[in-house]
Amino acid sequence: MATRAEQIGFKKAHMDPISVIVLSIVAGVFISFGAIFATTVTAGASGILPYGVTRLLAGLSFSLGLILVIVGGAELFTGNNLIVMAWASRKVSAWELIQNWIYVYAGNFIGALSAVVAIFLGGQFLFANGAVGAVALSTADAKCNLTFLQALLLGILCNNLVCLAVWLTFSARTTTDRILTIIPPITAFVAVGFEHSIANMYFIPIGLLIKLGAPASFWTSIGKTPADFPNITLETFLFNNLIPVTIGNIIGGSVLVGLVYWFVYLRRPKPADD
Repeated sequence: MATRAEQIGFKKAHMDPISVIVLSIVAGVFISFGAIFATTVTAGASGILPYGVTRLLAGLSFSLGLILVIVGGAELFTGNNLIVMAWASRKVSAWELIQNWIYVYAGNFIGALSAVVAIFLGGQFLFANGAVGAVALSTADAKCNLTFLQALLLGILCNNLVCLAVWLTFSARTTTDRILTIIPPITAFVAVGFEHSIANMYFIPIGLLIKLGAPASFWTSIGKTPADFPNITLETFLFNNLIPVTIGNIIGGSVLVGLVYWFVYLRRPKPADD
């Protein structure tokens, strides 16, 4: 598994930039599909189902995103943190590693924002008498209310699980195996409330767009006003969430999974002295 992770990291780091960017945009859309699915499935569940059950449903639904990325073939920033294993083995340079992360992060952002615009203009947030949009707003609000430290730590824990999900797929022999190894870790990170930078590129912007542009009928149907969500702003999106979560994701994936497994399985022990 470690050797396979190293080989895949080398291949990803040497893919041509155009392909990387296109597949990164696709991954941003795929992760957004998981976020949209989770938001829709939990719409109207608050106060009806126990909190844990609602979170479990959200996690199971969100798993769609990583399944599409892994099985469909796309470039996801958080998963690509494992390229650090190829870097540690000196098969990938530091610049190749950083360049890949920059391209993939930017592409993921473009893909996620494209999904945000499509969902908003398509009016999907109005479904279920506005219940879908209400969940989107409450989700964005909660994420924007985190402190820097909270977001950092939740980001570390999140990508620890995401990269473990990717790691487990290296043992898979069939598509079914890959899907089954993805679902438990991804369901867990969503259910317990960890923070994923690429998912948040959808979750928070859709909340911000709804706050700024939803019709009056939407606010009437959910019994709220934009003033009820003062913390959903571009500033809180970037500084309370995206930046610390991204840093945390890098630590959780690159260090706590990638470098730990590299150290255990791939490091070259020093030869014993005669």
